[in-house]
Order: sequence, then C-alpha cells, then structure tokens
Amino acid sequence: MNNFRLGVFPMDSLEIKGGVPLHGEVQISGAKNAVLPILAATLLTREPCVIRNAPNLADVKTMCMILESLGATTSIEGGTVTVQAAKVRDFADYDLVRKMRGSLCVLGPLLARLKKATVSMPGGCVIGTRPVDLHRKAMEALGAKVEIDKGYIVAKTRKLVGGEMFLGGRAGPTVLGTANAMMAASLAEGITVIEQAACEPEVVDLANFLSSMGAQIHGIGSPTLTITGVKELGGAEHEVIPDRIEAATYAIAGVATKGEVTLKGARADHMKAVLEKLRESGVKVEQSKGNLTFKRGRGLHSVHVTTLPHPGFPTDVQAQMMAFMTQTPGISIITERIFESRFTHVQEMERLGAEISIEGPSAIVHGVQKLSGAEVMASDLRASAALVIAGMVAKGTTRVSRIYHLDRGYENLDAKFKKLGAKVRRVAQ
Repeated sequence: MNNFRLGVFPMDSLEIKGGVPLHGEVQISGAKNAVLPILAATLLTREPCVIRNAPNLADVKTMCMILESLGATTSIEGGTVTVQAAKVRDFADYDLVRKMRGSLCVLGPLLARLKKATVSMPGGCVIGTRPVDLHRKAMEALGAKVEIDKGYIVAKTRKLVGGEMFLGGRAGPTVLGTANAMMAASLAEGITVIEQAACEPEVVDLANFLSSMGAQIHGIGSPTLTITGVKELGGAEHEVIPDRIEAATYAIAGVATKGEVTLKGARADHMKAVLEKLRESGVKVEQSKGNLTFKRGRGLHSVHVTTLPHPGFPTDVQAQMMAFMTQTPGISIITERIFESRFTHVQEMERLGAEISIEGPSAIVHGVQKLSGAEVMASDLRASAALVIAGMVAKGTTRVSRIYHLDRGYENLDAKFKKLGAKVRRVAQ
C-alpha cells in the first residue's frame, strides 16, 4: 500500500493475443461505486462497521488510507473491511483525495459528525467537467456555510438542520451529491427532502447501509428521498452489491470475441438497459439461479445507445459497448449525455483499425469486424476496459499501457480473463 500512499502508480501494461473466444464462468465482485461511499459512511459512527464483499481494488485501499488519515482504524481481510472511527479529524488532505473522485463523499459524514470539514477538491478519471456545486448546494441546504479556499472545500455549521433540496444537474441527478446529502441529513435535526435524487443501485446500497446503522430514510430507490435525522448512528454489518459495470464488461467481452460467458452473482435488475441493448444487437441472454449467460445469436445488428442516469444506459459501459459495436454490421451510434469528454478512447481504438467518427456528443461506429493488434494507451478506467476488449477481438498482439486505471476499478481483471481462456499477461515496466 506504500506506493499508493506516495502517489506512485505501477506503470504495468497488459499484453493481449487476440482472436480467442472467451468461454466459462466469472465471479462478479462487489461494486466499486457502492463500496466507496459506504466506507465513507462509517465515519458517521464511533462504533465498528463490517463491510463484506468489498472488492480488492486500489480505490478501496486508497479510501481506507483516507479514513486512517482522518483518525479511523481499518483492516482488510479477504473481502471484508472493518472500520472503526472512534475519533475523527476534520481535514482530508490533497495527497490522498486527489487520486479518485469518490473520496469527495467524506464531506457529508465529516460535516455531520464534527460540524466542520475541510476536504481537498478530488481527482479521478479525466472524463469531463465534474463540478462540486451540487455537493455545496446540498450542504448549504442543511445550514452549512461552504467555501472553496486554496483548492479545499471548507464547510462549517453550528448544527445541521433538515431542509429541502433539488439535486438535478446539467446531466441529471448527482450520484455522489445524493450520497453526501443522505449521509449528512441522517444526523441533521428534523426532516430533509431530496428531490431529483440519484436512483442508481449504488445509491440504494448506501441507503440500505445507512438504514442498518439506524438512519430513517424513506423513498429509497426513488427520485424523492425523505430523511428524518437521528441523534446518533450505530455500527452495522453490510454486504456490498455486485458490480453491474464489471458484469457488463465481461458480458460484452464474451460476445465481442464470439464466446459464451456466464456471470456468477450478477443482478439482472441492475442491468436492464445494458441487457436490452445487447438483446437488440442480437445477443442471447439467459438467466438461471442468480447467474447470467451471454452468447451471440444467429446474427448481430447495429444499435443506437444514449447514456442517461439510471435506469438509462450507464455512461460507465459506453466505451465497452463501443468496442462491441466495431463487430456489429452497419452503423451504430453512441450518444454521450453524462460527460462531455468521454470519447478519449476513440483515437486509440482507431489505432486498432476501428472506424469511428465524432459528431458533437455522438460517436458513429462503422462495423469493420476485423481489428489488428497495436500499441495503445489507456486514458481512464472504462476506456482501459474497452481497449482490452478491442485487443481481445483484434488479430495479433495488442499492448495496453497505463493499466493502473484497471486496478482502480476491476478486481483481478487479467486473472479473470485468463480463467475465461484469454491470452493475456501483465508486463511490468
């Protein structure tokens, strides 16, 4: 963990020999986007919390380091993280927070617990503007004074009081903003109503964890959340939901390589938009005993996809879907409505032989069916996964560099792909 503490990421690359259909079963890990705010929520209580099914990811380790820097004690054993924040400091330092966007979700718990919080502006993948204005708006609606000072968010209040807030933004509801608002409101005096709350499964998972701690939250899973503040929250045990983005990535990799992949533990109810688009493209999806199996039908068809807030098609699957679209005949169109800079993988895919043109917020993908191996560079987490999929489809050898992005969001990705028959190996730099 020392490398992450010093801000040094291993610069490994992934070497892929393409043209091998993927076959077999893969166990889906716990959701990255759920576990990070859940870990932050442990700051709301002095009592120990046990989080099960936590994925073994760089981001999880970073979040534990952030919690420790704030005064908590953490331990990781297998897929279980235990946290106790008996004493908490109110300062989240730049050196750790800058590494991932999810670290911003310590703002709400610190403000609720200590009535003050100083949190560095966060980092994360470079996929477009992600302002903190809705986070600020949420804290101010609860009675806090919030300022941006020298790169830090500084929030203070004599006491948090329930209020009404509208968290709809330019691209829809804010996921992390909803998480921060829920956590802060859980210890505020009175009733808080959040309109245009995010409805993602990861937000629901956080709400369920808060409820197990003693929070009173109504309307979970809906755009309107009503939270009655309580004086204190207690420790709790919780099992993190499976990662729907990881599941979609392996499903797409399987059908893109003309294989058949079974996802163990994946939840179809969290993946409805992805399943619908895959079926529309000619993919067969079978459900049995909590598992999902994906394979090609008799023929593939071009599809049009627009990314939207849940329950729409997730932006985190856009790049992977684009890799698959290079294998579908005709012209497919992806329109990105969440982030304005999330086509950075297009240029690298073109190095593999993809034919993609950008027109405003849309990418027009011409199915070429044949890609050829090349040296490519990952720009963000999901772009990395898309380039790996494209490399598995391509003829010859592809080397994807800067795969530390993958280690942030996919547990044992190269090992899981090897289990499915992929010819991949990690090359240390």
